[in-house]
Amino acid sequence: MKRQRQPRTSWLGRLIRGRRPDKNPLRRASDRAETAVLAILMVMFLASAPFVARFASNSAYGWALHTARTQQATFSQVPAVLLNVPSTGDWLASDGLADARWTAPDGRTRTGQVPAPAGATAGSTVLVWTTPDGTITSRPMQRTQVSNTAVLTAIAAVGGLAVALTFLGWAIRWALDRRRLAGWEADWLTNGPRWTTRR
Repeated sequence: MKRQRQPRTSWLGRLIRGRRPDKNPLRRASDRAETAVLAILMVMFLASAPFVARFASNSAYGWALHTARTQQATFSQVPAVLLNVPSTGDWLASDGLADARWTAPDGRTRTGQVPAPAGATAGSTVLVWTTPDGTITSRPMQRTQVSNTAVLTAIAAVGGLAVALTFLGWAIRWALDRRRLAGWEADWLTNGPRWTTRR
């Protein structure tokens, strides 16, 4: 006789079936409370995510735009004369840096290591970005970087909201599980001795 195959269900199907607001007499008040909490948390996420994303994006965009304008107003591109360049064998070990000398925007002469293209020779000149006191820095933030900062911050904020609500849901479920276990224990102490010899 062939064994009847049980219908396969996914975890999502089991989750939905276990959370349906039906009149199942086996469904406890804590089960209904857990379903209500899950629904509330989902509604909270869907309702607040757009506002969180917009607020985070606007804040990050304003900060990044201010930073970019400040950098563009204070950073300067100056020529630096390469003093010595690592040999071909040492180029990778030096991370593409070479000793150089340059004049800072405040007029002082500075020396240090600067990025140099492969194949550069001592005495050649490269352009480097510096702060007002002559410290080597990266180029000012560009508009695309400002936009990318705003987008990434919005994504991170929505992800953070999802994580926070998930942890809140886990905490509430943990509390409900403790209550369920306490109820089971109380029921066992009351009804267990009627049909078992265990005391």
